[in-house]
Amino acid sequence: MLPLIYQSAGEIGFISQREFSDMVALSQVTPGPVAVNAATYVGLTNSGIVGALVATLAVCLPCFIIMFFVSAFLDRVKGNKIVEGAFAGIRPVTIGLIGTAAVFIAKDMITDGPEIAVPVLIFAGSVVMMGKFKVKPILTMLIMAAAGSIVYGIAGIS
Repeated sequence: MLPLIYQSAGEIGFISQREFSDMVALSQVTPGPVAVNAATYVGLTNSGIVGALVATLAVCLPCFIIMFFVSAFLDRVKGNKIVEGAFAGIRPVTIGLIGTAAVFIAKDMITDGPEIAVPVLIFAGSVVMMGKFKVKPILTMLIMAAAGSIVYGIAGIS
């Protein structure tokens, strides 16, 4: 949904590529689905609280209604080879959509040049902490948030 939000908001002029990258980062660290957080952010920055509410409902309500009806149907077709085959085909598409969002963010990172060094180091440190040393994700997030606050606060990096 993130590429769709970016495309729609970009066509209307609601958000720039830089704002989109910031929005994705903010949406990832706040609780809840990223697409909902992103839509809420776009709505809030452009139309205040009312915009945030409308954008959030616009993202959530159709999904809720569709899933309400689909869930009853899926219980009846559970185990069907055609349905399982469809889900197997959806998985690579999901990976592609996530990859598209990563490309948008990577473009912004490349244009930022040296400014991106600290976030990349924080990301790499997080991977090492959780992967090699098995530090819990919440503790890793708190440590890296403190590290980022210190680096950006003390060094005055903006």
